[in-house]
Amino acid sequence: MEIMRAGSRASGKGPADWFTGTVRIDPLFNPHAPERVQGASVTFEPGARTAWHTHPLGQTLIVTAGFGRVQRLGGPVEEIRPGDVVWFAPGEKHWHGASPDTAMTHIALQEVKDGKVVDWMEKVSDAQYGG
Repeated sequence: MEIMRAGSRASGKGPADWFTGTVRIDPLFNPHAPERVQGASVTFEPGARTAWHTHPLGQTLIVTAGFGRVQRLGGPVEEIRPGDVVWFAPGEKHWHGASPDTAMTHIALQEVKDGKVVDWMEKVSDAQYGG
């Protein structure tokens, strides 16, 4: 058994190459072999969002606070609220973030495949974000 105490892991700033706006990443857990699941709590300030990206084994988001937006390539921009659960299929190109006026926090769960959890791509344009 391992207990990861609240506050025992430092918060980090979302890298500018992967995010637009102010984003805080609070690591929750990393896998212990043979597990593959990794989790983080991610907070997006108003207007902040990820770049387009994919996950080799998919991703699940659990919205815990605020009001946000998600989009998969070719689909409409969708609004998300606390209690919503969003699943992206393996390799599905997508982005997620806060609404223009309200911050949003979600727990992100993804699995590690061959040492990788994400493939980052181009940034989401203001036009794409605006929906």
